[in-house]
Amino acid sequence: MPRLVVLNDASTARGGATALALLAARLMRARGWEVVLFCGDAGDPAVTAEGIEVVAAGGARLLDQGRAKAAVSGLWNGAARQALAAFIARTDTPETVYHLHGWAQILSPSVFAALQPVASRTVVHAHDYFLACPGGTFADYQRGLPCQRRPLSLDCLLTHCDKRSYSHKLWRSARTAALRQSFAQRLPWGAVGLLHPEMAPRLARAGIDPERMVVLRNPVTPYSDVRVPAEDNERLFYIGRLEADKGIRELISAAAAAAMPLTVVGEGPLRAELERNHPEVRFTGWKARAEIGALVQAARGVAMASRHGEPFGLVVAEALQSGLPVILPESSLLSGDVVAKGLGFTCDMARTETLTAAIARLRDLPRAELAAMSQRAVAPENALAATPEAWSDGLEALYSRLLSQG
Repeated sequence: MPRLVVLNDASTARGGATALALLAARLMRARGWEVVLFCGDAGDPAVTAEGIEVVAAGGARLLDQGRAKAAVSGLWNGAARQALAAFIARTDTPETVYHLHGWAQILSPSVFAALQPVASRTVVHAHDYFLACPGGTFADYQRGLPCQRRPLSLDCLLTHCDKRSYSHKLWRSARTAALRQSFAQRLPWGAVGLLHPEMAPRLARAGIDPERMVVLRNPVTPYSDVRVPAEDNERLFYIGRLEADKGIRELISAAAAAAMPLTVVGEGPLRAELERNHPEVRFTGWKARAEIGALVQAARGVAMASRHGEPFGLVVAEALQSGLPVILPESSLLSGDVVAKGLGFTCDMARTETLTAAIARLRDLPRAELAAMSQRAVAPENALAATPEAWSDGLEALYSRLLSQG
């Protein structure tokens, strides 16, 4: 029987990468594969209850560790490497494929070293740019601009582009240097999965072989089974983490300037501050998918305001397939598709007045035009993502190819 080992920092979904890792495990199990989840944390009993074997390294996220311990384990988590190497030595078979999703929060670059003996049967999923860029975004936060530098070049190392501090940039650069050693491109890695084809040039800038890159557009399930009548609604929605790099402060200010009511769905370190300073905004906290589906029935559109170039933007695709027009930064890789298909508006986050203008356009769009935009969004030919079934097909075809190559 073919066997899949899904590797990920976390076993409980609070973000897109983990949600996709768990979805891959469930979908492939439904197709008859034996599935194991190797996770960096303590393991979620709910995953085990679904019939998926869980092997837990027992670690903690960097943000949940003391600064000194996080600085060391983030660079090289020796315990995770040892646990994974022992697991592979004990259980590996010629019919086993390994699929690594998130590694930057717990597992660290050390897991690539453990995977080297099975490199030819390993898929590394690029949910972001951490495989190439120390900051994971190819963004210069200090200047508010996209970064065109070659990762780890002298120009890169001398530039303070980190959203926190230059010392943090140097630590992240050291982690990227460790990654380049453990994820050495001279080894026969099976594939690097991309969310969007335009990710390829940026990853290649760091020396990752384009021949190994495979586009696996994210699977999307709409928030709503029926089209949300956006033309009947007045409220703008934000769905995501409440962190500075997601542009949530700028979005709240822009919505206020455009006099458009805003609902914020999500959790994060800024929630208490934002709730205290913006009583006019409706904050719901984190919600399960079914609850979001009920909430967005009152939405006119969904906005994303990230200060860096999102390689995909799962919320954008989920909103569109529910019939909700979107507002997103020009730096998002989905922005060109959104504009070309007439599914929403874009803005330049370096000039936040353009975000206000985009919100005002959505607010003032005539009812018939907004209804047409909403209907275009749900049309199958305008989908910006894969269905879960198509994504499963792509994964299974990739896994089978790696196994057939020996």
